[in-house]
Amino acid sequence: MDVVIRPGARLEGHAAIPGDKSIAHRWLILSVTAKGMSRLVGLPPSLDVRSTAECLSKVAGKSRRSLDVFARDARAPVEGRGSTWNAGVEVPAAGPLEVEGDGRDALVQAASDLDCGNSGTSMRLLAGVLAAAPLTSVLTGDPSLSVRPMERVAAPLRAMGAEVETTEGHAPLLIRGTKALQGARFAPEVPSAQVKSAILFAGVAADGITTVREPAPTRDHTERALEALGAPVERDGEELRIRRFQHGGFEGRVPGDPSSAAFLIAAAALTGSAITITGVGLNPSRLHFLDVMERMGIVTQWEVEGQELGEPMGSIEVEPCDGLRAVRVGADEVPLVIDEVPVLAALAIHAAADSWFLNAAELRVKESDRLGAITRSVRDLGGAAADEGSDLVIAGGGLEGGRTSSGGDHRIAMAMAVAALGARGPSRIDGIDAADVSFPGFVATLGRLGARIEAP
Repeated sequence: MDVVIRPGARLEGHAAIPGDKSIAHRWLILSVTAKGMSRLVGLPPSLDVRSTAECLSKVAGKSRRSLDVFARDARAPVEGRGSTWNAGVEVPAAGPLEVEGDGRDALVQAASDLDCGNSGTSMRLLAGVLAAAPLTSVLTGDPSLSVRPMERVAAPLRAMGAEVETTEGHAPLLIRGTKALQGARFAPEVPSAQVKSAILFAGVAADGITTVREPAPTRDHTERALEALGAPVERDGEELRIRRFQHGGFEGRVPGDPSSAAFLIAAAALTGSAITITGVGLNPSRLHFLDVMERMGIVTQWEVEGQELGEPMGSIEVEPCDGLRAVRVGADEVPLVIDEVPVLAALAIHAAADSWFLNAAELRVKESDRLGAITRSVRDLGGAAADEGSDLVIAGGGLEGGRTSSGGDHRIAMAMAVAALGARGPSRIDGIDAADVSFPGFVATLGRLGARIEAP
């Protein structure tokens, strides 16, 4: 789907956003490996989450059918690089999902490969779970996922005793799991919540203590959920330790995705608007982008209103913004905003001076080469940007408008749509439906808030 976005709109009102897909992946896995019934509310109907559900349905026992129904009946359209098993269908809202688990030992041999679609989170987290199961599993993905680095997760799982083969460091992954995993100590070279989570999922099924040392903090959804379920999680400075543990069933409502909220906050800022976003996850490990936005001149207020499985949630209010400042995001904080760099870049285009994002090479191995994609898209829309090695430079001064493509990357699609709201002329975004990977209904949500969006 292609859209034309016209500047000059003023947004107002309240908006809800889809559930946090990072949390949803983890809770789906925990529901299948639990002993007892789990009930998940607010699972996002995004393509990546349904990739995890589809894979789990092939190795689950009692809940195979409920997972399969969620994966295949709460579907979304897909274009280009999206998941391959659910192309070309509509998206109904996903209802509560009940999953009856019999524990990790009840996982069964899959009859076919596990297709993770475009989801690196699915592949890396499932690798940790399957490393502890006496099964042979093959994890595959679409062309984009098949060039993303997988040795970073394979190596620690091998060190714990599983047999893990990559394809020249990438997917497909062949995993021969074992119940005889041994705890070990790891210090990942690249800060990664996905790698950490894979190790923790293997660690709760391993003998001894499993330790992960994180010199740079990453999102902590896995350890929060495990701790809320009673697992022996220990934190000591930069170290996180866990021992063998089998959890029971649970109930939880998935908080709204703060990374999705970031696009609406940016949209409000670029239109001088005040909006409220409700039901958002307010996990501190996910909110550093608000600090960066504050340095750019954006004022937000947020309040924790409750918790779900260790995850704080509440509302974010965005105040009108009368101008944006350039920003310098250092190498030490890029890992804390790695998913928000595209939307921060969309804001930086409209600042008065140059903005820098340093040592952001990890963006080259996301759903696309995001450093290159941001640079290309900004230029397409009449702005100036450059990717210099591992750094991204965004020249301020705004956008003229023009035509660009998402390239099949959901965050590029949304970032350029938001950036277009502040352009001097109309902008056409081709492949905007790539946003469905993480934010189904993104265009409709912007429209309801008042954005001027139309068919080309």
